Amino acid sequence: MRPIQFYAIALLLSPPVASIHANDAVATVTKLPGCVAFWDFVQRESGPDSRFVAHVPAGSPTIYPLDAANYIKDYWGAGSEATYADFPLLGRGPFGQAIRIRKEDDPDFRPFLYVPRSRLHDTPLDIKGENKSVSVVVWAIRESGNHALAGIWHEGTDLHQKETASIQKVERGQRQYALFGGLNKMGSACGHVSENGASSFLNKYALHKSNSVGQTPEVPADSPVDVLDGAWECFAMTFDHEREELTGWLNGVAGDRWLENPKDDRLITSAYQAWLQGCLHRKPGQQLGEDPEFPVDQFYNPPEDEPISVSVLSDFAGERVELREYRYTKVKVVLRKGDDGAFVEESRDLVGLRLNPWWYPHGIYVPKDAASGGPFTIGRVIHSSRGVGFTGWIGGVAVFDRALSEAELQSLASLRQRVTSVER
Repeated sequence: MRPIQFYAIALLLSPPVASIHANDAVATVTKLPGCVAFWDFVQRESGPDSRFVAHVPAGSPTIYPLDAANYIKDYWGAGSEATYADFPLLGRGPFGQAIRIRKEDDPDFRPFLYVPRSRLHDTPLDIKGENKSVSVVVWAIRESGNHALAGIWHEGTDLHQKETASIQKVERGQRQYALFGGLNKMGSACGHVSENGASSFLNKYALHKSNSVGQTPEVPADSPVDVLDGAWECFAMTFDHEREELTGWLNGVAGDRWLENPKDDRLITSAYQAWLQGCLHRKPGQQLGEDPEFPVDQFYNPPEDEPISVSVLSDFAGERVELREYRYTKVKVVLRKGDDGAFVEESRDLVGLRLNPWWYPHGIYVPKDAASGGPFTIGRVIHSSRGVGFTGWIGGVAVFDRALSEAELQSLASLRQRVTSVER
């Protein structure tokens, strides 16, 4: 396959004076097949108020210029406008430049960079629907927080909680895909996708997410240059629709992450209930504990055809208890010996759930029109809780319309170790 050819529009873009290394690093990203947009925070429009624009493949309908906004002002009518001045520049990074997402003290100020929905709807960046895969890669230094790095992930402002008491603009969730800095596993690379734009398993939050085994340390954003140069991390997420797997990757390594006893987890207990209700629903008749009102499309039952391993936990007085490990689940099964001497399953319980990779059997949410779709945001997402989220430096954001391989992700991760600066 020939590499995708990338272009620059000379009259629109102000070409930077870049080192050979910076150009090579950009080419490493853009020549990978499937790259639909790559912001290196070096390439800009021309003019005094020039915006960051993406490297895009030839024929792309847009170069995705990034606007600055404070979503608190847009949705609550409070706080000041955001500008590019609210994103300090480092002057160096894996591609020569980086923007800072700061710990804002003002609760009415949550700035981010974004591509409005009107400029991305139905473009290559708008990855959605059945049989679609996606990868998001972000080179960053995490100072604090565990929230969004980049993606189309408008969480909605419709949750009824104290933060929304004074809200002026209420919108349903418009989630598609995004990469986070950990969420429930602080500092991990956390991939998120949604089939409906809203919540999962009757929980108020979307819960289809994966967490890399690796977790990043916290590095003060004002550290000396030599410290920052050695602190770059490569966060990534992939969704492979053919394998039905969502995976988080940190520095090119995914790792197997399991959650033991998901029934007792504050959030994942909802996935446990979705698994249980699906199991009960498959049995004839009304079962003890079955909720007939539980929506069928929210059952969560990863394949459990052939176990990878079986351990006998006990075998006594005609009762055998087995721990069966499958690709995505660990199930404790109780079997009872019948009059014919054969063991018959009496009950089963989910005792382990795989968080990386995460089984996801759906397509990606398809907004009915541009008005019901979310923007692509960098640094933060629109959400009801108004938290500070991730803080630190972001030195590059790339989106691909396929699931990158481990080797490709390791190649991209190696760029974090080759820091350079670019003069304008």
